[in-house]
Amino acid sequence: MELLDASLLDWSRAQFALTAMYHWIFVPLTLGLGVIMAIMESIYLKTGDEKWKKVTKFWMTIFGINFAIGVATGIIMEFQFGTNWSNYSWIVGDIFGAPLAIEGILAFFMEATFISIMFFGWNKVSKKFHLAATWLTALGATLSALWILVANAWMQFPVGMEFNPDTVRNEMVDFWAVVLSPVAINKFLHTVVSSWVVGALFVVGVSGWFLIKKREVDFALKSLWVGAIFGLISSFLIIWTGDGSAYHVSQRQPMKLAAMEGLFQGQTNADLLAFGILNPDKKSYNDSIEPFLMKVKVPIPGMLSFLGYRDFNAFVPGIKDVVDGGYATPQGPALSFAERQERGKKALNALAEYKNAMSAKDTATAQQHKAVLDENFPHFGYGYLDKPEDIVPNIPLVFYAFHIMVGLGMYFLALFALLVFMLYRRKMENAKWLSYAALFTIPLGYVASQVGWIVAEMGRQPWAIQDALPLQAAVSGISVQSVQITVFLFAALFTALLIAEIRIMLKQIKKGPEAEH
Repeated sequence: MELLDASLLDWSRAQFALTAMYHWIFVPLTLGLGVIMAIMESIYLKTGDEKWKKVTKFWMTIFGINFAIGVATGIIMEFQFGTNWSNYSWIVGDIFGAPLAIEGILAFFMEATFISIMFFGWNKVSKKFHLAATWLTALGATLSALWILVANAWMQFPVGMEFNPDTVRNEMVDFWAVVLSPVAINKFLHTVVSSWVVGALFVVGVSGWFLIKKREVDFALKSLWVGAIFGLISSFLIIWTGDGSAYHVSQRQPMKLAAMEGLFQGQTNADLLAFGILNPDKKSYNDSIEPFLMKVKVPIPGMLSFLGYRDFNAFVPGIKDVVDGGYATPQGPALSFAERQERGKKALNALAEYKNAMSAKDTATAQQHKAVLDENFPHFGYGYLDKPEDIVPNIPLVFYAFHIMVGLGMYFLALFALLVFMLYRRKMENAKWLSYAALFTIPLGYVASQVGWIVAEMGRQPWAIQDALPLQAAVSGISVQSVQITVFLFAALFTALLIAEIRIMLKQIKKGPEAEH
């Protein structure tokens, strides 16, 4: 396969990143608000209190605004797989397309069906049926996320497939291995729970604004109770799922873990960093320059080793170790980049020779080459790479994004805990400073969500599919100019959509819940 120039790759990556990041502004709020409004309606059905109906309908309106605008960016992103990433779509479409198709056919239509009942079924269907429609809308949104995250998890940990040299495609052989891989399950849980946190932050922040304005105080307090308790539970769950994420990354993507912690040289009994400042003079993974200007460790010796390998004394490979190989793994000594590159080139050459032999109808020779291909296929993607630096991601970007995400997560936990405490003590109405804190934390929820994706996606560079397909072999052979034009067009379109959503949402919030009567 012919590799394309770097500028095309960079612009194609920029286009997809732009679309994905705008899309992920809308998705977390949809997932979080969906569950929160269902909980509120459940309380309404249980108590029969019309005030809870008022609360539910207000947040349902906000959900609808966000949902409608969010759909547009998601559709565009799926089209980009066929336009800018056609090689990727060809090579892995048999696997990657299945969960996306299920998402569109099942989950999306499920949302579309029940969301209409949810919005227009008040006083037209029974209260129990309406509540079921609300929960099923939230479930539909969550199932949409499930199938998309299954597809993304497969990119991080490709399983359940076989490579067909005749079609030059990875073909699915075990659907349930793809769906139920431990990486997929944990990614789904961690991402959905993080979205719950974003939704909870939005609810408590907006509710705090009503308290600051001394408007709809009863509505604000009711919303705060649900948002704060839901956010507190979600924050504890995110710690659990985050631990699972660290474990899976250490097992299957050691380079990403090393980048997350700025670990250049492997360590036994490795410490976890609370924070640090990287040394900008360190330009290479193997130079002698100290990687940090300063760092603060978590005061538990061997914590990184424990998180990654469930053993405080385990060896955690650094960036240099992953490149040089030689450290112990359950499969034996780790191979170096040079060894994997050599085997990857053997696989690529065997594929070419196989195609030539099949064209010449020399089946026996073709099978010999296929055996070589199969033996070396785990290193297939390395055959496209030129130098060790190719497998090292942007260390500062991944490191700082990871620690910003973790730091904000700890702050959210503390905020929710304080909100619950103040609500329990009935002091929330007079704690204007806490209402302001909740209000100004809303954008921080989105920051944490976005940097989490930066860690996940930039941390696995240069791979479109881990170890199997580098980005430069996945991009479409189209003109750089056409991609540049679409980047600017999409940026303008998405910004306009975001501005429109914010204006509509602010207008609705200013109207308040009384607008629902």
